[in-house]
Amino acid sequence: MTTYGLGPDWVPGPDGVPFRRAARVILLDDADRLLLVRGHDSGERSRSWWFTVGGGLEPGEDARAGALRELREETGLRLSADQLAGPVLTRSAVFDFAAVTCRQDEEFFLARGTDTRLDDAGWTELEREVLDELRWWELDELDAAVAAGAVVYPRLLPGLARRLAGGWDGTSEHVVE
Repeated sequence: MTTYGLGPDWVPGPDGVPFRRAARVILLDDADRLLLVRGHDSGERSRSWWFTVGGGLEPGEDARAGALRELREETGLRLSADQLAGPVLTRSAVFDFAAVTCRQDEEFFLARGTDTRLDDAGWTELEREVLDELRWWELDELDAAVAAGAVVYPRLLPGLARRLAGGWDGTSEHVVE
């Protein structure tokens, strides 16, 4: 069953706005490149943005397990729970997607990966419809793309990735977007 045409993990929140909890992975390779996904709005194909791998949690699933599952499904990459640091960031976001206003609470984990071969065989039908590409970004290249108008979520991600490339200091920031 889908709610609002978004998928089964979206449920009406107390305010009636579709809501879900999600987990995401800030994945850096050995060269400090950041893995991002580019997607577009199914209701407005001209709107696109870059974001981290991740997605909605399944019923009863904790954020760390969800982050690992989403990473495997969206990229084919397999990591263990002890390879995730964090959460390094939490975010509460309200956004429009598919002509619906949605609210999502996210936990972001940091991971380092040496395998950079990506496989989208685990994408769902909806992901195939709205995800356009997976890409490894050099941090300077990402900064230049953002300066030229590329949209990245969360907005602080380029600076956060640069800080995390030097190692996580154990703190977790919360942002509202």
